[in-house]
Amino acid sequence: MNDLPSFIISTLQATVRAGTPLLFAVLGTILTERSGVMNLGLEGIMLIGAIGGFVASYNTSSLLAAVLVAMLGGAILGLVHAFFTVTLKINQIVSGLAITMLGAGISGLWGRDYIGVIAKRFTPVRLPFLSELPYAGQIFFSHDFLVYVSYLVVPAMWFVIYKTKFGMTLRAVGESPDAADARGINVFAIRYVYTVIGASVTAIGGAYLSLAYNSMWIENMTAGRGWIAIALVLFATWDPLKALLGAYLFGGITALGLRLQAIGTHISPDFLKMLPYLLTIVVLFFTSTDNLKRKVGAPASLGTPYSREDRT
Repeated sequence: MNDLPSFIISTLQATVRAGTPLLFAVLGTILTERSGVMNLGLEGIMLIGAIGGFVASYNTSSLLAAVLVAMLGGAILGLVHAFFTVTLKINQIVSGLAITMLGAGISGLWGRDYIGVIAKRFTPVRLPFLSELPYAGQIFFSHDFLVYVSYLVVPAMWFVIYKTKFGMTLRAVGESPDAADARGINVFAIRYVYTVIGASVTAIGGAYLSLAYNSMWIENMTAGRGWIAIALVLFATWDPLKALLGAYLFGGITALGLRLQAIGTHISPDFLKMLPYLLTIVVLFFTSTDNLKRKVGAPASLGTPYSREDRT
């Protein structure tokens, strides 16, 4: 019983770490899908962020350069996705799946020479005063720099989406591109910008895996987190604050599974590893219908290409 508090605290601390890559992926996707562009390419974008950040860190020993390279890689894939879906009006599901395969292929090829090598990585930094708080200090304020960045990005993104003109424009394009276009908003530019920005934020989640969560590059190291993030966007109803809750919920399941294995529980380790993906299937099942998507606040034009010629 004396070990119970330390077990809970360590599990909650691991929850924050495990949830951070998911959080970045979900936040980036919220930006993209709020504009009406569906993005199923998260797995590929995160992989590009992971390998791009790791290679940059290994060759420059600069973590800032590593994050910027990861974001650039994500932005390039976002630009490709925007070109296919906004300009060419290709089916957004097909384009997203192609981005996933492209990112997986490039990262696997690019990362062959970096398997097993060690690069500079983010290390935990205890924040003055805050890290001394009982329980909360150890759980929330004894992490690395990217975790603290995620704390700031969540409220900042919520404020931009719901309290600024930029957010109003973004939501208008996602809800009714016809009406937005009629009011002089460049629907195509908005969708391009937020698809690229969203992909770059998503790529930070991948960079976190290779620069903080793990100590080396491993091929396909996202291990399906991109698909979990897709379900989390639905769970969060395209809201950054709910995204924080959802990411930590899934992160907690992952952390708990690892902790239970470590203490020698009799539960099958394969079942524990399966839990996050099982929950993903449950979330997707209950949010898969169009009626339910509308009820949970999905952008009305999500997944629908916009053409001025079709305006009514």
